[in-house]
Amino acid sequence: MEKSNQTYIRMKNLRSILNGFLLLIIFSFNSFAQLSSFELNGYAKYLFSSVKIPYFSERFSDHLIHTRINTRWYPVESISAALEARMRGFYGETVENFPNYIDQIKSKHDFVQLDYVAWNKNKSIGYVEIDRIWLDWQFKNFQTTIGRQRIAWGTSWVWNITDLFNPLSILDFDYEERPGVDAIRLQYYTGAVSKIEAAFTRGKTRGKSIAAVHAVMNKWNYDFHLLGGVKNNRWILGGAWSGDISGAGFRGEIVASAAPQKSATSINKIPRILGESLFDYDKPVFSLALSGDYTFENSFYIHTEVLFNSNGKAKNAAIHQFEAAELGMLSPSRLSMFHEFSYNFTPLIRGSIFGLFNPNDKSFVAVPSLNWSILENFDLMLIALLFDGKPLSEFGGFGKMFFIRTKYSF
Repeated sequence: MEKSNQTYIRMKNLRSILNGFLLLIIFSFNSFAQLSSFELNGYAKYLFSSVKIPYFSERFSDHLIHTRINTRWYPVESISAALEARMRGFYGETVENFPNYIDQIKSKHDFVQLDYVAWNKNKSIGYVEIDRIWLDWQFKNFQTTIGRQRIAWGTSWVWNITDLFNPLSILDFDYEERPGVDAIRLQYYTGAVSKIEAAFTRGKTRGKSIAAVHAVMNKWNYDFHLLGGVKNNRWILGGAWSGDISGAGFRGEIVASAAPQKSATSINKIPRILGESLFDYDKPVFSLALSGDYTFENSFYIHTEVLFNSNGKAKNAAIHQFEAAELGMLSPSRLSMFHEFSYNFTPLIRGSIFGLFNPNDKSFVAVPSLNWSILENFDLMLIALLFDGKPLSEFGGFGKMFFIRTKYSF
């Protein structure tokens, strides 16, 4: 009964927001259309996947319909608001063979979910969520943003270790917007390319709250970032830079944090496997990411990135995947490498291949892709995720995944 009431309340809240949003659209079109105060765009995608997972004899085929609506409202010059929602329909053998698959695709927010499971059948799932809803106010050099938003800090493109609020995963290729966070963000612009900002998001427990200050400045044609804050009840200090050397992009991030607090995680619930020791819970942690890229005149592009974790594991990284996520680490391994090569075969067709490699256990994932802009607003993408490695290695247990995606933007 309690679960039923929670579902009803969540559905009611979502419907109320969507109804209010529709009224907002009508009001904006009628009252502000001549001032272009309302913007509406989005896309519709179809994704077919064929996945072969180790330890499963059969190959899983699945279909995903994904529609997104993005809106912006500008009632006055100093105020703007956004509401963005995505609707996804899953059908296939992965849904059928994993009874709790809905828990894998749902976004997690501590207080307000703003989502709705439209249906959850044997082979199909319908899921709706609002992943952006914020209000922004600007006054002179001050800017305040409240609500579900993306706070993207850092300069690296693969492992953004200074991004305390919304670290990304490069393997999540079908979610371009990336997850958001319910937060308050204050920014003060000290110059054209410099600012100081503070952000805060509250969790259900003190250990889930994040508070941080971030400063950006430009010197010697480089952008420099400094940050400090508290996350998972641990102090964190970091810095980043972005510039170029002889036309090649050069970026990096450095983070130092207090020793992890084992009591703040659920790691005690995880049994030790093969006698593996846990991460060090009595030493401060140091992480470093270095990134470089270059585009040649013929459009050939190369990109290399390296990640080092002082607290990472040199073997059996798969055992520590969950533990690393609990501690906010982007990889459980001590050393990780990334390489990318891409080229425009024609102005409308671009081919690319990148890979993540663990030099300690020799496991890797290779990701070749081909993008074809068939029409102005219609794209076709072919992509594969090819994992390989020994059992218990970082990338050895995920198999081979092939995808075909079409996307229409409006």
